[in-house]
Amino acid sequence: MKLRTHQEFANDVLIGLSQSLKWLPSKYIYDRQGSRLFQEIMELPEYYLTRTEIKILESRKKQICKEIEDEEFNLIELGCGDGKKTKILLEQFLKNDHRFHYFPIDISEDSISEFTDSLKKEFPKLKARGLVSEYFEGLYWLSEQNHRRNVVLFLGSNIGNFTPIKAGGFLSSLWKALNNNDLVLIGFDLKKDTDMMVKAYNDEKGITAAFNKNLLIRINRELKGNFDLDQFEFYATYDVVEGAIQSYLISKKKQEVFIGELKWLFSLRAQEPIHTESSYKYLIEEVEDMANKNNFKLVGNFFDSNKYFVDSLWKVVK
Repeated sequence: MKLRTHQEFANDVLIGLSQSLKWLPSKYIYDRQGSRLFQEIMELPEYYLTRTEIKILESRKKQICKEIEDEEFNLIELGCGDGKKTKILLEQFLKNDHRFHYFPIDISEDSISEFTDSLKKEFPKLKARGLVSEYFEGLYWLSEQNHRRNVVLFLGSNIGNFTPIKAGGFLSSLWKALNNNDLVLIGFDLKKDTDMMVKAYNDEKGITAAFNKNLLIRINRELKGNFDLDQFEFYATYDVVEGAIQSYLISKKKQEVFIGELKWLFSLRAQEPIHTESSYKYLIEEVEDMANKNNFKLVGNFFDSNKYFVDSLWKVVK
């Protein structure tokens, strides 16, 4: 099922670059090359998030699985990536003889294809079907196909890519798309030492910079743009008021960029930033408050030993 269109990409780029404070949606970084670069980022010593969440899932997988009653269910993942973390839970579910169907949802067709191929090799008995779509399009499509209980995974601190207001809207929409007693397991990166957080998004090797610039490469390739990557500098900082890492591509000089598919010429000033990504961090009290405000019941919090990260399990209450 492929719901994402080329036109959506073009429209989002047009809207973002037409603003006085220019921005580009980070979700479009994740084509084949972007996904490969992100795999490299996750292996970096500075990038603590993935290692920390893996430790949580490995140490708490039995407890997480016990929270799901012995009934057939849909295991739905919003954004699959390489699936390294998910496979920890899949293995445990299969070991416990849980009856479930796995549906990873991602806008990257390459990610879905590579991931589902690896699943077939590692878990030949697993019932899995990848969906190439926006999250809620996939969820509503699934709700029309069957009436099994849903267990939704939103791991990797992906919720942090939303502003708090948009995160609330996302969770409200998620609640509406699900049924009473459905479960949601969400990963949150918790607030900690600012230097540690910034280094995770601005590594010494420059892989995160290449990751962000991949968005410009994709615009050049798919929308016939003429961005000169050498004329943009990557910059990441922690906004203590917003509680977020903010990432930008900064124009090194006054320049113009033409995007053929849009038939539009964009002007940039010297040192003008293009916002590419936000990564919001939370206090555990903010996580629990977010659950309550959006009509979820907190089932449990699963931390690492340093409390750098939490996977929080919520139940839908209607």
